[in-house]
Amino acid sequence: MVHYAKFALRLFLLGLIRFYQVCLSPTIPSSCRFYPSCSAYAYEAVAKWGPWRGTRLAVRRLLSCRPWGGHGYDPVP
Repeated sequence: MVHYAKFALRLFLLGLIRFYQVCLSPTIPSSCRFYPSCSAYAYEAVAKWGPWRGTRLAVRRLLSCRPWGGHGYDPVP
C-alpha cells in the first residue's frame, strides 16, 4: 500500500510540474539562471528520486535561483 501511495504522489507531482510547463510557463518571462530550467530540473528530480527526495532537491534548486546565487549547468545528482 505504501508503494502505491508513493507512486500516486509521484504521478501527481509530475502532473503538476507538467501543467506548469505547458500552461503557465509560456505566459511568464524566462528568468532561470540555470540549465536545465528549474521546472525541468524538478520534473527530472521527482522522476528519478521519487516524491520526497525529488521535491527536496527541487526546493533547494529554487532557493538557489536568486541574483546572488549560482548559475550555469546544474544536473540532477
